[in-house]
Amino acid sequence: MRDHGFPSPGRPSSAASALGIATTGLATALILVLLAVILGTVVLQGWPALSWRFVSTVPRRDFFDPQSAAVLPMIIGTTTRILLMTVFVMPVGVITAVYLSEYARADSPYTHAVRVAIGNLAGVPSIVFGLFGLGFFINFLGRNLDRLAGTSGPHWGQPSLLWASLTLAVMTLPVVIVATEEALRATPTGLREASLALGATKLETILCIVLPQALPGILTGGILAVSRAAGEVAPILFTGAAYYMASLPQKPTDQFMDLGYHTYILATQSPNIERTRPILFATVLVLLALTFSLNAVAILVRARLRRTGRDIA
Repeated sequence: MRDHGFPSPGRPSSAASALGIATTGLATALILVLLAVILGTVVLQGWPALSWRFVSTVPRRDFFDPQSAAVLPMIIGTTTRILLMTVFVMPVGVITAVYLSEYARADSPYTHAVRVAIGNLAGVPSIVFGLFGLGFFINFLGRNLDRLAGTSGPHWGQPSLLWASLTLAVMTLPVVIVATEEALRATPTGLREASLALGATKLETILCIVLPQALPGILTGGILAVSRAAGEVAPILFTGAAYYMASLPQKPTDQFMDLGYHTYILATQSPNIERTRPILFATVLVLLALTFSLNAVAILVRARLRRTGRDIA
């Protein structure tokens, strides 16, 4: 057989393999170095201003003063809106993914339209979601609820924790749908066929077989949604975040203070940026720690579910 100069399928070019390994290794190292630089800068700049008083007290209105700066209301507000967002987005995202994966016909124009809508929704800038939340949730839905309830002043038709969480839920919906769909596709078809062969209905098969197997992947979608929403400022700027509140939010219709919005205020409105810089980095450090903590809880739950699934298998 004549040799045409092409590498044998069983013997890839060693030079090409070495180049591929070197390129991917260099890219990975670059990402790790950038991450280390960012985290190192935040920790080194913010650690001196971090204290128990800083994270456990309510600040005075002049929170540019390092002696009185504190972030307890921001921690409570950020945590609450993330948890509320998760409660709103996960059921809708999972149900939509189940429909697209298990029920919808792949060649249906309706299915195609839904997938196009999800893709477009994922590419919308976050500031547009903020304007959508202001126009739909507050001005339309909230004011109509006030009109139906006959309230004398704005109760639902004003920025609040509820509307900010719903706006973030709409923004992160594509992330949850795509991650859940991938997890459902990864579930072996044989499990579905075995369940149906034993007499279970399709709904019983999905609820008892498919969703438990896909749960770790579904939690991955939740982790990605939390990671994206934790530091977002634009969607909550018009829908719920407050510049200053002397008390913590008591109900979903209250406004709230937020770590991301507070970081924006410290970075743009401080009369003395050099004096405020330690507070700014300490606030960013608290936001990162809060995001990592929420993600860590979900990752531990996911790991436990995967371990349980392997034991059952």
